[in-house]
Amino acid sequence: MKRSEFRFLDRLRVRWAEIDAQKIVFNGHYLMYFDTAIAGYWRALAMPYAQTMEALGGDLFVRKATLEYEGSARYDDMLDIGIRCGRVGNSSIVFSAAAFRQDELLVSGELVYVFADPQAQTSKPVPPELRDALQAFEAGKPMLDVRVGSWQELGRDAQSIRTAVFVDEQKVPADMEWDEADAGSVHAVAVNRFGRPLATGRLLQHVPGVAKIGRMAVVQTMRGSRVGRAVLDALMQVARERGDHEALLHAQLSAAPFYARAGFVERGEVFVEAGIPHIEMVRAL
Repeated sequence: MKRSEFRFLDRLRVRWAEIDAQKIVFNGHYLMYFDTAIAGYWRALAMPYAQTMEALGGDLFVRKATLEYEGSARYDDMLDIGIRCGRVGNSSIVFSAAAFRQDELLVSGELVYVFADPQAQTSKPVPPELRDALQAFEAGKPMLDVRVGSWQELGRDAQSIRTAVFVDEQKVPADMEWDEADAGSVHAVAVNRFGRPLATGRLLQHVPGVAKIGRMAVVQTMRGSRVGRAVLDALMQVARERGDHEALLHAQLSAAPFYARAGFVERGEVFVEAGIPHIEMVRAL
């Protein structure tokens, strides 16, 4: 196996608790590494695992796991864990897995899952939409559709995400979340291949030539999966096309690194909105 054979790689650092008396990673931990990477693989498919499986009327159960050891990882090593869907059968899905230290293959494995009824735990055919999503990802096809439009077109999905993130999770008062600007803003909603909305944001005119991006929200299970970046990029593209030369936003301090990676820089002092520390950030378009 080679790194280049894997479209998805999950990076981790070996912890002290994972090494054994031989000062190498205990052999059983590689199954944990692969299982953790599988969770990242589902995020790469823009697929909130629990909600998607519930909607599909089933769940995945491990039928078989095999490992082959070629080398040993040690404390503080940086490892890349590759996951690849190799085959989708009638009711089974076979994944190849590998642990790399740079380009060196340390451990390879095969994980066989069976799609089954979660109560009876009897196998069921793999749903066509799940099969299609797995095959599309491995073929390099996009997993998201970022829709841009008006509040009338996208408000229902945008509202559900913002309610879950801002009102329910962050305890922002509902009367502060909803304002008249929604009706005149351009909205973006990222939808996965199962039709589930995962992230949203809006764009309005701050002053002539300056776009203001706001109400950026990503469902909790998809954070860190670049879904939010897809929405941000779509809104900035709309701003460029209408002739804006700068984008401005008020970032929660916890989200400032996310916007910094997208080219935004901080301006001014920290301030509080809805009880949450924010910083103004800007970037040229």
